Amino acid sequence: MSSQHRFGLARVLSKLGYCSRSQAALLIRSRKVSLNGRIVADPEAPARMDRDRVAVDGIVIAERPKIYLAMNKPRGVVTTASDEQGRRTVYSFLSQDHAWVGPVGRLDKASEGLLLLTNDSEWAARITDPGTHLDKTYHVQIDRVADPQLLDALRRGVTDAGDLLQVRSVRVLRAGHKNSWLEISLDEGKNRHIRRLLDALDVGVLRLLRVSIGPLQLGDLKKGSARPLGRSEKQSLDDALSTSRPKKTAGACR
Repeated sequence: MSSQHRFGLARVLSKLGYCSRSQAALLIRSRKVSLNGRIVADPEAPARMDRDRVAVDGIVIAERPKIYLAMNKPRGVVTTASDEQGRRTVYSFLSQDHAWVGPVGRLDKASEGLLLLTNDSEWAARITDPGTHLDKTYHVQIDRVADPQLLDALRRGVTDAGDLLQVRSVRVLRAGHKNSWLEISLDEGKNRHIRRLLDALDVGVLRLLRVSIGPLQLGDLKKGSARPLGRSEKQSLDDALSTSRPKKTAGACR
């Protein structure tokens, strides 16, 4: 990185892998962060990662090794670092001395399955960028027997609160007398995308499990467990990002 390239101080702390940008902004406003020996209170104060000395509570922060984790998030757990309502968070499943990592995107409280966590903020932004169209696949149990008309409606999509919600692909995994399991793939995910789409079609969601992000599979990872990504898994995600499909025009079926 060029020594002349400056970023806001909060972003520098995030890029160093110390904490999230929002957490860094709070630390800075609390006057706990110094830049080259001087306390700074402005999260947007310009700083250079390769030349300036950044310290928190007097301890100089060096760039942390990059961490990439896969977790099987249980249902009923939120993905925030702390929760005003006292609900259990994904961080309760990590050891107390684990280096800081942040969730890559979100799974809502009622959803479960594959969640990525990392301290590499730039990589996380690429994974979640709607422009990359990295496929994410879910197994969804619904409260009715799926028929071809429902599958077609999911592919066509609906407009809800100004968002076009549709699926890239959908198929029936199995069906009983009163409910069905669907496999749904999205190539961009808006907030509560699948739940809002099914709700608009008057279909209830009984369970929602994310089973893959790009080429990375949930596999047999135990519920509530987290593991580092293998080198080949990280590389396969990077390769998928670099070869992702161009953005489709609005209204086209996915």
